[in-house]
Amino acid sequence: MNGLTDHLPSRSRLGWWAFVLLLGVAIAYVVGSFIGLTVLGLFGYYATRPICVRLRSVTGSRQLAATLTALSVLVPILLLLVVVGLRLFQVVQRQFGDGEFVGTLVARITGIDALPAEQREQLVSLLLNPSSILDAGGSVWSNVGAAVTALQGVVGGLFLLGLATTLAYFLLANDTDVSKTLTELVGGRDSTAYAYAIAVDADLESVFFGNLLFVVASSILATVTYAATNLVAPPGLQVPMVLVAGFLTGLASLIPVVVGKIVYIPIVALLGFQAVSTDQGQGSLVFVGVVLVAYVLLLDILPQSFLQPYLSGRRLNAILLLFAYLLGPILFGWYGIFLMPILFVLVLEAIRIVLPELLSGEPIRPEASVAEDIGTDPEEVHAEQDDFQGDSDPDPEPEPESDSDSDSDSDSDSQPKSDRDPDQGRS
Repeated sequence: MNGLTDHLPSRSRLGWWAFVLLLGVAIAYVVGSFIGLTVLGLFGYYATRPICVRLRSVTGSRQLAATLTALSVLVPILLLLVVVGLRLFQVVQRQFGDGEFVGTLVARITGIDALPAEQREQLVSLLLNPSSILDAGGSVWSNVGAAVTALQGVVGGLFLLGLATTLAYFLLANDTDVSKTLTELVGGRDSTAYAYAIAVDADLESVFFGNLLFVVASSILATVTYAATNLVAPPGLQVPMVLVAGFLTGLASLIPVVVGKIVYIPIVALLGFQAVSTDQGQGSLVFVGVVLVAYVLLLDILPQSFLQPYLSGRRLNAILLLFAYLLGPILFGWYGIFLMPILFVLVLEAIRIVLPELLSGEPIRPEASVAEDIGTDPEEVHAEQDDFQGDSDPDPEPEPESDSDSDSDSDSDSQPKSDRDPDQGRS
């Protein structure tokens, strides 16, 4: 009995464990309640972290680099997402209405269905017909009340974006300190938990940053292509909503094989319908054929052959992310496009690093045992971090010369070097 008692944890230790588990449950509840805000903030962090690291090396300040990154990159991207999402919702809602599957799906993806019923109805009415608030029908107070109700939905969405941007800024400015703390908690840099964490961290950066670059490049290319089409098109032939169509083409480029076909083929079909409707002769149909060939070259072959190999898919196969991007918005709504890739990376690295030893009963090692060609090798990331920190360490300052004897020189040589600048470390 005495030996068994010695192996049992003390009463105070059990009390602390219970308290920590209770805090963990509370934090899990809070994160689950604001899961959209959390995953959007994580996306903003990983998608802009390489940019922030470059700015940090130039400015020498973590806070300044994080501020510049948030204001110049993150905020414009989020605002563009909002504008394009609302514009897309307007068009689909007019075409399909509330009862159609497509309209319901777009409402779910854009996040409109997350609002309360009254706010959603007023906001949808205002989006479809902004001048309705100025209609003469109804009392002044009813019009003002409708505007206030719709405004609450808009303010709620902007508040969510503001908090997500703040979370991303906090991680960009303090990721080094957070990384050091978590490294100590998981047992140091030689533990399996650390190998799993750095593999997940590197995969998420590769997915979000690489795909962000690819979407931006593809969207700019598609927008310029559609705008050029409108400039040279015969009368009566126009590509509608150039900015929205370009952005949707960039998003569609993430899907392997499909690429931009899901967007530019309907646009070419619309141009063909316009050419037939206007009855301008064979010249318009020839123009539509030339446009189709140009779209295949510029919006299909060029992104797949040149842009995607350099900008995305550097560590993860794009085919493996296909279902994450497609099923995420359907299962979870608008934030599923960020949540599903995170879950995918967590599961993938657990299968590669932890699961084989768990199933075989062998000791868990901090390395990938299966699927070594997929995902990140923890040892490579570990070596890259050591090289980065070694290259960024400043040279030690030379000791001042003195007229003292050799004993004082040896004493000065034995003194410890100055502390390294923590800002120079990689997140």
